[in-house]
Amino acid sequence: MSRIGNKAITIPSGVEVQIKDGNEVTVKGPKGTLTRSFLPEYELKIEDGVLTVVRPNDEKRTKQIHGTTRSLISNMIEGVSNGFKKELDIVGIGYRSSVQGTKLVLQVGYSHPTEFEIPKELDVKVDKNTHITVEGIDKQLVGEFAANVRATRKPEPYLGKGIRYTGEHVRRKEGKTAAKK
Repeated sequence: MSRIGNKAITIPSGVEVQIKDGNEVTVKGPKGTLTRSFLPEYELKIEDGVLTVVRPNDEKRTKQIHGTTRSLISNMIEGVSNGFKKELDIVGIGYRSSVQGTKLVLQVGYSHPTEFEIPKELDVKVDKNTHITVEGIDKQLVGEFAANVRATRKPEPYLGKGIRYTGEHVRRKEGKTAAKK
């Protein structure tokens, strides 16, 4: 039994959900529009502002995808109504970032600056050269872009330098000590 898959999704006011043939779901809201196709064997029902996902049988594969389908639709609805946001902090002497046109430029200790092309669906802001904010309506795109930026220079455990999520705790290790004679 999928507990997540059986949960009903309440559709907030100002959000419009359309289900087309082949289970193509289009969600329109104040922040934008998202469209995604789901497996056609699932039955998607909208009744009185509540969306439910019903699986056709109890096979292992359909049980596995049941909760995922429901979560993806829920994230689409949340994205067009509230949006998603990831924040990153850059820690290290001389480490900085900036937005130049449609590119995010990072200078994080390499001999050259690292550039990321910002997708047009995302809004990327840099505050004080060391704080990056990634916002958008697609949860997967926001998370993937933030993860790729973080992977440029992951926080290292000895000095704590690198790019980390805001609020992320980095476990610090003790460095080498001088041997006593």
